[in-house]
Amino acid sequence: MRKYFFIYSLFTILFSCNSKQENQVDVSAIEVDFTIDRFDVDFYSTSETSLFKTKEKYPLFFPKDTPDSVWVHKIKNKSEQELFKETQKVFSNIDFLKDDLEKLFKHIKYYNSTFKSPKVVTLLTNIDHQNNVLFTGAYLLISLDVYLGKNHQFYADYPSYIKQNFEKENIIVDVARAMIPKNIHINDRTFVSKMILEGKKLYLLDKYLPSIEDYQKVGYSVVKNNWAIENEKQVWKYFIENKMLFSTETKLNKRFLEMAPFSKFYRSEDTLSPGRIGAWIGWQIVRSYMKHNDVSLQQLLKTPSEEVYKNSKYKPKK
Repeated sequence: MRKYFFIYSLFTILFSCNSKQENQVDVSAIEVDFTIDRFDVDFYSTSETSLFKTKEKYPLFFPKDTPDSVWVHKIKNKSEQELFKETQKVFSNIDFLKDDLEKLFKHIKYYNSTFKSPKVVTLLTNIDHQNNVLFTGAYLLISLDVYLGKNHQFYADYPSYIKQNFEKENIIVDVARAMIPKNIHINDRTFVSKMILEGKKLYLLDKYLPSIEDYQKVGYSVVKNNWAIENEKQVWKYFIENKMLFSTETKLNKRFLEMAPFSKFYRSEDTLSPGRIGAWIGWQIVRSYMKHNDVSLQQLLKTPSEEVYKNSKYKPKK
């Protein structure tokens, strides 16, 4: 068993390395220009007398009908000041983030020459993990208080499958995910089409973030990602045998596509699986399609999902 585990682990590492190499492109000549404004620092360091300066710098965050007293109260709030201080312990220096964003923006521009770097603003949102990164096109807003480390006391009440991604290394993944084009949804009603839609999004992360590990892209722990790799054939067999691929049953979304602690096969070993296993399978289908078809990334995004499936030559690894 130990020998098997060692060989399997080695195979996983080698496969990951090969996948990274395939997605490496030369972006050294691509130029991107952007700034990062620290609204979190500027706001919580503002005094009542200097508030007007902060409002002038960040008009986007100050509705005109909101009186200054509201902002002053928020700045002085003990809980918010504590959150700010804890965030500063982790993010007093964000040079790493600027480097990560520069690499990401260069890769996006490599695949989409019309891309223009957004204005980046860091802020605090009282741990609003569902809106941790917002991308409007012109602006990229990043909630730093969602990335203090999964074991931080502020996250004690969050489920493990959610807070496992509350690490600062995950910021760039969430940013890339937020910047995925919104126009790749093409009549995705069947389960297999929905899987491949999610697979397209994950494949974009392959291209945008070629140096990031697969488990980070999909938001799994290493253990859950290994389960997906080891049980790929069994999961695919389950989908086939239960005639799910071309089903339009919406309940399948919660069971296999949406964020969850595990996928629901209605078996005793379900808790060992990761959530969103349907998205992970869709990812492998898209990877197979791109391996066997000479199409560009932009062509992939425009190709209907069921067409991707039919021409993918997808065969789960044994």
